Amino acid sequence: MAENPVTLLRAHAKQAPWNARGLAAYASGLADAAGVRPTNAVARAAPSMRAVRFYVSIGLLDRPEGAGTAATYGYKHLIQLLAIKVRQREGQTLEVIKKEMTTSTGDALERRVATALAPVLGAAPVPVADDGALGTPWRRAQVADGIELHVRADSPAARDDVLAAVRDAVRGALGHLER
Repeated sequence: MAENPVTLLRAHAKQAPWNARGLAAYASGLADAAGVRPTNAVARAAPSMRAVRFYVSIGLLDRPEGAGTAATYGYKHLIQLLAIKVRQREGQTLEVIKKEMTTSTGDALERRVATALAPVLGAAPVPVADDGALGTPWRRAQVADGIELHVRADSPAARDDVLAAVRDAVRGALGHLER
């Protein structure tokens, strides 16, 4: 029997807390894996650190613990951010989403997000785009269907030319295995 999507979603709480960049990256990883794309051309598919801060400033996301660079975001913030992206995928504006979020319970938001992400929640863990240490971001390169290469952004291998060469080498090795 398949595990409950809400239970699978709650497993992601273990990754908290995040800084703004880490929250945005983690939510992006989940949203990307689930194919969450806004239908509104103005909305971005992947939330950014700036979007997280903007959503807090307009009351879409709860305020984080702490302030400035010490601000941390938890599981509730992840649910709120994913709920925003899910509703944007459904064509809703931020104004409508804000009204809905003020009247919805946390459980209802969690169920809605878990249902929307259900196909990917039981899969392998979503690659985290932040290692939690000083908010170090990761670069991602699509190698093939179901295969991604992750390189920490402060690594010499994160340069565009090196990352492309590594990706091409992995593709070559995969092609060699298929022969």
